[in-house]
Amino acid sequence: MKNLLIALLMTTFFGVQLQAQKIAVVDLNLVLESMPDYRKAQENLDNLAAEWRQQIANEYDKITSMYNKYQSEQVLMSDEMKRSKEEEIVNKEKEVREMQKNRFGPEGDLFKKRQELVQPIQEKVYAAIQDYAKERAFDVILDKEASVGILFVTDALDRTDDVMKKLNIKK
Repeated sequence: MKNLLIALLMTTFFGVQLQAQKIAVVDLNLVLESMPDYRKAQENLDNLAAEWRQQIANEYDKITSMYNKYQSEQVLMSDEMKRSKEEEIVNKEKEVREMQKNRFGPEGDLFKKRQELVQPIQEKVYAAIQDYAKERAFDVILDKEASVGILFVTDALDRTDDVMKKLNIKK
């Protein structure tokens, strides 16, 4: 009984607290995709990633050629020559895997380039959202697309258009 009373009081308290807060929702992805600078940065990143993927594919093709050549010539090789060629192929594979990691890994070149190109745009959007929240006295603004934990959002809370206007973005 005591636990039930405590739970009821907590629910009432938090319910009152939630009602007092002003909450809005913004579709951050729509805002970003509507910005020419963001689209251009994404295009640059996509082109760079495609170029690097092609370079890596070319290197793997070279490894395949090295292996095929080794397979066809190994009958004529001494044990020492075989070990040397096998080591050469294995080292080339390691080199290409390292190249792949350096380009596409969690701390790789693509990640760094994304931060360089996209982060200033995101910071501009976040600043606009913060200004908007302060101007309109919102307590919470949620990202509409990052709906983890959000089960329902009414369209009346969506302030994406207002943020886009603040950034001078037309739909």
